[in-house]
Amino acid sequence: MSASRQDEIEEFMAQAFPNSLFRIVEASPMSATIRRPVTADDTRPGGTVSGPTLMGLADTALYVAIHATVGITPHAVTSNLNIHFLRRPPADRDLLAVCRLLRVGRTLAVGEVSIFSEGDDDPVAHVVGTYALPRSTTVSGRE
Repeated sequence: MSASRQDEIEEFMAQAFPNSLFRIVEASPMSATIRRPVTADDTRPGGTVSGPTLMGLADTALYVAIHATVGITPHAVTSNLNIHFLRRPPADRDLLAVCRLLRVGRTLAVGEVSIFSEGDDDPVAHVVGTYALPRSTTVSGRE
């Protein structure tokens, strides 16, 4: 296992997902924090952020934390994602996803993500996710 630096992850993610709106705030072994602005496309009736937007943000935070822990791993895939919606996120504030990996093994990585509306101390959602890791864990073949 060989961790990737934040700038390496940012470069990979920009190439792999050129239309993404998130920005990596912090990426280090076993953790990541990302920020995403909320757009009109992310809202649903009632002026709140849609569930798929929150799920995608959590999934991205897990993916970034995995890269920061085992190296750039493009073929890592989500195998499970469980989300609890705790309160309505307002549509006029950025979202912050704070991820902590709980366990990284040879074939699976498990982590949790708390999602916050910018400026709030209480999370709007809590997510637990699992990623399946490929045998060759990184782009460069480092293990």
